[in-house]
Amino acid sequence: MLALLRAPGIGPARFARLLEHFGSAAAALAADRAEWARLGLPDTALDYLRHPDWRQVERDLAWLERPGNHLLQLDDARYPPLLRQIAYPPPLLFVHGDPDCLRAPQLAIVGTRNPTPPGRETAHRFAAHLAEGGLVITSGLALGIDAAAHQGALTGGRTVAVMGTSLDQVYPARHRDLAYAIAERGALVSELPIGTPALAENFPRRNRLISGLALGVLVVEAALQSGSLITARLALDQGREVFAIPGSIHNPLAKGCHALIRQGAKLVETANDILEELGSLAAAGAGEPATLASATATPDALDDDYRRLLAALGDEPAGVDLLVERCGLTAEVVSSMLLILELEGYVAAVPGGLYCRLKP
Repeated sequence: MLALLRAPGIGPARFARLLEHFGSAAAALAADRAEWARLGLPDTALDYLRHPDWRQVERDLAWLERPGNHLLQLDDARYPPLLRQIAYPPPLLFVHGDPDCLRAPQLAIVGTRNPTPPGRETAHRFAAHLAEGGLVITSGLALGIDAAAHQGALTGGRTVAVMGTSLDQVYPARHRDLAYAIAERGALVSELPIGTPALAENFPRRNRLISGLALGVLVVEAALQSGSLITARLALDQGREVFAIPGSIHNPLAKGCHALIRQGAKLVETANDILEELGSLAAAGAGEPATLASATATPDALDDDYRRLLAALGDEPAGVDLLVERCGLTAEVVSSMLLILELEGYVAAVPGGLYCRLKP
């Protein structure tokens, strides 16, 4: 499983198809190049599968032997039930800390990396109150709202940080002490194998785990083009609740929250609004997470941005930069949308950092 996880060009969707086709990771690695090629794998993956990097797998296993480190497979009883419901969940989860807290009711809190002082204070207060109410607070360990949410949760409860790097690294480095405190009172989580640095393309993937682990997502402050809105979009695609805190019409960091509220997010003014909405399960903080229906995302069911991106992709492979130029969206937003479309089988990544369209 670890060797297959490290194959370039094989994300969760292709990983799932390989296991479904061959029955196991060992059988997949034992197949021949022709059979791999028939599954549409890129050349980089074909070359790797012939000669897996077992030395790097040994790094993963050495990490796993250290105290507090865990590796959860999809069929592990400790694997988060809500995350298992999303489209193509991570086949392996690296966890440092307490894996049991991943099964508790969670609320994700996200927002800008450059919040106003009131925004930072709001995230801290909400996280503290909600953690005391029994929710595990989940966020991404980023600067700004993420850090304030983790810090607030630590005052009265537990928190989970979903990393955009492997767990042997901390990004940003200034949050090393915060990461240590989170592991002591909750867990650090990543789907990335040991030795994976901070790469831009991994953070949209990280966002889908933040929303996938949680019953809902609270956006505190966010500009109109913000990674936090990506997380909110992913939450809707996964059938999760989305909450937003309104702000001053003169604050540009309130515009993203206002846009979410116009699109149907629940306006909240107090932490109790969230506890009441999520029900007695979240307030009690005990038992199995509620079963949520996973909403499958398709371009016909999504907004005009997705249809515009597919139209911009056309019939020839294109890279993110070209799609940004054609669509007028940010690179971060385009990368996240491509991830959703790839998971749903509408586009595929091809060598050279390009994407091609698979469905009309």
